[in-house]
Amino acid sequence: MTTTRLESFSDGVLAVAITLLALSITVPDPVPGQSLAGALSKHWPEYVAYATSFMTIGIIWINHHAMVRRLNAVDHVILTLNLVLLLFIGLLPFTTALMAKYLNAGHGQNLAAAIYSGSYLLMSIAFSAMNRNILFRKAHLLGVDLDERERRRILTRGVTGLGPYVLAVALAPLSAYATLAICGAVAVFYALPIASGGDISTT
Repeated sequence: MTTTRLESFSDGVLAVAITLLALSITVPDPVPGQSLAGALSKHWPEYVAYATSFMTIGIIWINHHAMVRRLNAVDHVILTLNLVLLLFIGLLPFTTALMAKYLNAGHGQNLAAAIYSGSYLLMSIAFSAMNRNILFRKAHLLGVDLDERERRRILTRGVTGLGPYVLAVALAPLSAYATLAICGAVAVFYALPIASGGDISTT
């Protein structure tokens, strides 16, 4: 099977996920005696969580394109791994809304942070597994000439994000704010040209 259907379906899921992120942002109700600026400032967790998830999904979209464009064809295993990746991407609007709602709620914020960062970790693991499968186990399906050293470089660059996500999950019981900051820092890092090494390929 060619990569066209895989890319089209994946693009659709990613587009829906990003759209749902925006729909989860709350418009504050007018309150007598309270300014709009003050009302908006109370919802800052929504804006930070939205920006973090938007950047992460955007980077995944870029990297997914780079990963798939190396292929001449896909097989059942690649399609299945891609579905697993999309499964976790599709969860991000929910986990983002959960994090935003409970960050300043006074209770439940640590569990919300663990679920939020955990969804990032699972997504990153799924992406790395798919990328590893393509670069090594399915190298015969590649349409570009990559020696083993280059394939390992691409994979290593991608799995770098796993460590911070593990740390974010581990810190969730202690500080939801630290967890959000780590997830945001990973998104910013992978958005920088230095992280791509000139060829963004994984996250």
